[in-house]
Amino acid sequence: MKFSTSLKKNKDFQKVYKSGTSKANRQLVMYVKENGMDINRIGISVSKKVGNSVVRHHITRLVRESYRLNEDVFSTGLDIVVVARMQARDLNYFEIEKSLLHLGNLHHITDGKL
Repeated sequence: MKFSTSLKKNKDFQKVYKSGTSKANRQLVMYVKENGMDINRIGISVSKKVGNSVVRHHITRLVRESYRLNEDVFSTGLDIVVVARMQARDLNYFEIEKSLLHLGNLHHITDGKL
């Protein structure tokens, strides 16, 4: 069952950045803000500083897939923005997934069974 859509507009990203809470680890930064809906909206940001377009899209796909496979453990009604840091370019899927779930636990938006 799908609970999520994508954040696409810059103004939506800016709202989450300005009024959401943030937590970070070495690989990712996660901003979370309640959206008042029954679904989560996720946005992924990877700067050009991280690498070329191939690297950036690879990281984006890894983060999106790790969220998709674990979205049932996340609370609903949230706007989530994930920003990749430079260290994320050397990680595989399992390390990205571990980092994403760690940030979810720090924000207290996962069920904690992980």
